[in-house]
Amino acid sequence: MLGLDTILIFMVLGAVVGFMAGLLGIGGGGIMVPVLTSIFLYNKIPLESVVHIALGTSMASIIVTSASSLLAHRKHQGIIWSVVKSMAPGVLIGTFLATYLVSYISAEHLAIFFACFMAYVAVQMFLNFQPRSTKKIPGVIPLFATGNGIGAISAMVAIGGGTLTVPYLTWHNVSLRKAIGTSAAIGFPIAISGTLGYLINGLNAEFKADFLIGYIYLPAVFAISVISFFTAPLGARLAHTLPIPKLKKIFALFLVLLSVKMVFSIL
Repeated sequence: MLGLDTILIFMVLGAVVGFMAGLLGIGGGGIMVPVLTSIFLYNKIPLESVVHIALGTSMASIIVTSASSLLAHRKHQGIIWSVVKSMAPGVLIGTFLATYLVSYISAEHLAIFFACFMAYVAVQMFLNFQPRSTKKIPGVIPLFATGNGIGAISAMVAIGGGTLTVPYLTWHNVSLRKAIGTSAAIGFPIAISGTLGYLINGLNAEFKADFLIGYIYLPAVFAISVISFFTAPLGARLAHTLPIPKLKKIFALFLVLLSVKMVFSIL
């Protein structure tokens, strides 16, 4: 399965993912999962395992970027740690349990769920939707329950949870800057728990290959993580000079096209 051309594709994917993460402040799951699915299908990975491996590999690739984002926001005091402490346990549990559930869902159903969620993300980005602040931050139990839900959905589409966490926090009267920073901090345990879950729950999968541990393909994780680490700052630098609202709309359409292609590839 592993060839020089495949490694180069992983590196290009990492460059794009890191750059877009820095430029638009989004995670890379929306790009990685459809592209990895196509790469793995091309390399003859069985249909019943391909989406699971794409999700697990994507989730593991998010660890480095989420850790980097967390540290950057902590440096600028943009994290509400009381919210993180309340949501993190729910996030860890919800994310891990969802990876267990994913192992029993067919590739076709996973692809359809992924495409539907990316359509929601695309609409959110296209309309630049920001919910009005109408409520106060809830207590520990509601935050724990919300963390469960955010973690579960994030695991099923291999994202860091920002598309769910940021609107939720701004709806509860948290400033956008603090919401983004807090979301970044919550994204790190999502990545860790999701990676562990996809690793463990994929150990009993029928398909085996070199460098594949559970549902995580290590060469892809390494190539994507290393390159994205260097391209993310480039995107962040250009974020202050490029027309971000227009770029977000273009990227939203790109996400939809990638997701639709993924569904047709699977079906």
